Amino acid sequence: MMPPIFPIVAASAAAQAALGTAPVRFFPFGGAPQDVALPYAVWQTVGGAPENYLGNLPDADVCTVQVDVYAAEPDSAASATVALRDAIEPHAHITLWLGTTRDAATGRWRATFRLDWIVQR
Repeated sequence: MMPPIFPIVAASAAAQAALGTAPVRFFPFGGAPQDVALPYAVWQTVGGAPENYLGNLPDADVCTVQVDVYAAEPDSAASATVALRDAIEPHAHITLWLGTTRDAATGRWRATFRLDWIVQR
């Protein structure tokens, strides 16, 4: 039920260029270290369901994942989002662009999108 999103992103040269390599700054939600370099991104599973069939057990789960990119500037958030999109789209379907906002407390820019990943059992 967990999509293999981290290894896919970590293997992408464009994502590495945007989010670094030591480590790739792509963390499970709540897992970003204090004072991590910008830009970085977090991901979390926000929903999903088994692929149910009449008369058969499910053979896959659809996981809805939200990705949030944080950056110092809107252009940096946008370029990191494009790198993540390009890494993820060969493996999953991006279903919703939630836009870019600026956090009032930190001043960081945040770009958010959601995707559906079909995970075979």
